[in-house]
Amino acid sequence: MKNFKLCFLAILSSTVFFQSCQKDDIQSQDPNQVNPETEVVSTDESSNKITKEVLSKLSSFYMNTDGVKYVDFLLPDGSTKPMIQVEDDIMMTEQQIMGLEMGGGLEDRNYRTNNLVSQGRTITIIGFTGNPDQGLSRKEQTGLRRAVNNYNQLNGVSISFRLTFGSDYQDKDMVVYHNPDQGGSGGVAGFPENGRPNKFIQIWGLDGFNANVAEHVITHEIGHSVGFRHSDWQTRQSCGPGRGEQAGSVGANAIPGTSAGYNPNSIMVACFSRNDDGEFDRDDIVGLQFMY
Repeated sequence: MKNFKLCFLAILSSTVFFQSCQKDDIQSQDPNQVNPETEVVSTDESSNKITKEVLSKLSSFYMNTDGVKYVDFLLPDGSTKPMIQVEDDIMMTEQQIMGLEMGGGLEDRNYRTNNLVSQGRTITIIGFTGNPDQGLSRKEQTGLRRAVNNYNQLNGVSISFRLTFGSDYQDKDMVVYHNPDQGGSGGVAGFPENGRPNKFIQIWGLDGFNANVAEHVITHEIGHSVGFRHSDWQTRQSCGPGRGEQAGSVGANAIPGTSAGYNPNSIMVACFSRNDDGEFDRDDIVGLQFMY
């Protein structure tokens, strides 16, 4: 039985984002399954303590408050800044947490956040190639091209993507780049805010897989960036036995027309397998057509 590492993380979009995922080894029951890691720590950049107000707000938003902590998020230029890590999958500033708004119902399998990208938007996305450390490898670039094609080939969806590669990312809506400091394999993305998609998407450890897996991970992270939550967020069943993201209806709005129950073929399940083909499932397409 072999250990794998993955941290599918999500950050709530803002002017600046920062994250660093601390990991422990977790043993997978399926040798083809990549599992997330958890670490329970509670710190604060100024007082080494997460405030009761923050924990209360997260709880009211039906989010699991175990292991909430401050971590550092790496930017493409190599600088870092603090953000609060929640459920191993979400990165937010304290201001964003306190500004969370209530919404939606809990019914079907695919779920969206309360915030979406403005309808009809052409999203500029750049694959960062500015330096050897944060720049995407050839395989990661191939995965990004395929991921963008997944979205642009859909019918009945009002948003689209315009992809470039380079180092001038400041004016782009999204930037996808490599994090050389992370162990294991996975990515970090986020949720839209004020009609704009999440900007920063980190990936790491994907060169050990085929290009389909890189495509899958990047498609997944772009999915968060335009409003998808994990489709199995209640249980994280795709990751095997363990703690799910706390069940509740707030901020996880059920998408009509998607299948009830667990669908392991969704691009938005919390954990990925080395056998993933990187393509949308029917429910993913229905979800995007409903949102956009």
